Amino acid sequence: MFVRGRDYRVEVSELADAGAYADPDGVVIGPATEDDLAGIVEILNHTAANSIATFDTRPTSVAARRDWFEQFASTGPYRLLVARRGSLVVGYACSQRYRDHEAFRQTVEVSIALDVGCRGQGVGSSLYRALFDRLADEPVHVVVTGIALPNDASVALHRKFGFTEVGTFREYAVKNGRYISSLWMQRLSPPAGHSR
Repeated sequence: MFVRGRDYRVEVSELADAGAYADPDGVVIGPATEDDLAGIVEILNHTAANSIATFDTRPTSVAARRDWFEQFASTGPYRLLVARRGSLVVGYACSQRYRDHEAFRQTVEVSIALDVGCRGQGVGSSLYRALFDRLADEPVHVVVTGIALPNDASVALHRKFGFTEVGTFREYAVKNGRYISSLWMQRLSPPAGHSR
């Protein structure tokens, strides 16, 4: 079996059984396990302390993120994938419920976060490629994301995957005494089993 990497294909039959993708730098993309939660928390805490990409202002813990982790499954529209280099988690991407209202059942919100040492190396693209491949057969019509500004790399990544700009919430959050704006983007796709 062949699994698509960045711009080439690599034979990885043993990874296919685990639902994983591989890329040229030894990064393996696959479903997150509870063992990955500590690595995810480390990425989140670094991001919270060093950027505005997340509005979190305090460190989190594995225990505090366990409920968040439990919302994801290996099938369905709510997925959590991780990028691993060896046993180290170097990034994650997820799709989760947008709102609790039944009217939003075909809408998911995605987010992605990478270890600072893996940015600009195609890991984010590999994560999103794997996530959107999995969502292609699920009942998802709209995928949305919010991006704290400025974040040119994230905006470019989302545009690469077909997202378009919907609008900007201007100065609607405050972190470290600074007003933060957020660009919202969306990607439309036909629900599984439906044609457009």
